[in-house]
Amino acid sequence: MLKLLVGLGNPGQQYAQTRHNVGFLFLEHLVTEFGGTWTKESKFQAWVAGCYIGSNKILLLKPDTFMNRSGQAVGKLARYYKLAPEEILVIHDELDFDAGIVKLKSSGGHAGHNGLRDIIAHLSSKNFYRLRIGIGHPNVGKIVADYVLSNFSKLEVSLIIEVFYQIDAILEPLIAGNVDTAMQNLHTK
Repeated sequence: MLKLLVGLGNPGQQYAQTRHNVGFLFLEHLVTEFGGTWTKESKFQAWVAGCYIGSNKILLLKPDTFMNRSGQAVGKLARYYKLAPEEILVIHDELDFDAGIVKLKSSGGHAGHNGLRDIIAHLSSKNFYRLRIGIGHPNVGKIVADYVLSNFSKLEVSLIIEVFYQIDAILEPLIAGNVDTAMQNLHTK
């Protein structure tokens, strides 16, 4: 059973609508759809909210550190609430997928994603779930850091919003621990 959803992104208004912040954007969507209020929790270096998805209460976490230090907040909150890595879902941007593609993964390495790298280090485990939301890949010759820190196009925004609703449809079984069902439903869309 999942108890914590972590959205990855960078704090600050200048990053709010960037590709790298798709994890934050998804959690904002959840609060709008399912209710909840964000509270700044300095002891976790994060913004925290709670909401009900079906009959399950779930914690939402947006680290207030930059992406590369996301693990600090995740580790602190996980230790405080005595959460196992297997009870955590991290929502993040995925360069290897086009906008409009989303995949659920049960564990694994960081694949060069510095936010995941830091979470793995702070949890001392790779065994947390990942929801990988496609943001596309920059054209040849473009710098990846510039690309992930750029805003979505209008078309990409509409694709991302569609993805958010696809995720909403599988959240209840996913949070309840029916990962195979959630994965099958998400991946056959």
